[in-house]
Amino acid sequence: MKAVIQRVSHAEVAVDGAIVGSCGEGLMILLGVAQGDCEEDAQLLCRKIANLRIFQDDAGKMNRSVKDIDGEALVISQFTLMANYRHGNRPDFMASAKPEEANRLYEYFTELLRLELRRVENGVFGASMQVSLLNNGPVTIVMDSDVLKTKK
Repeated sequence: MKAVIQRVSHAEVAVDGAIVGSCGEGLMILLGVAQGDCEEDAQLLCRKIANLRIFQDDAGKMNRSVKDIDGEALVISQFTLMANYRHGNRPDFMASAKPEEANRLYEYFTELLRLELRRVENGVFGASMQVSLLNNGPVTIVMDSDVLKTKK
């Protein structure tokens, strides 16, 4: 499972011109589910993201988590994070989980995050979406659950 985490002042996602999800100060998370991913992957990412200290403290250091600032999150499914771009110029997405499994784990991740934060909203799984955000920093981190599983 891969996530692109962006620290935002605000973000929103629209489908067919209608806003379907938004957040204020906090995180905009693009989440991709790969074949073979399971609940453990969602749990590892959720725990790490909720506690990731990327928000500034009073001294201006990135020392606070989204939980510490009582922040919000917007989670958007993004199968293109699983792109294989090694050969040719057209990526393939064969490593992506099948839609039913990807949606199940996407929803599971979101429910876990809702246990950590006061407000978490979503995009629409499988829809063509337009995402708007104001990246604060900018701060953008790419995370892979396989890295979190690797022993130090």
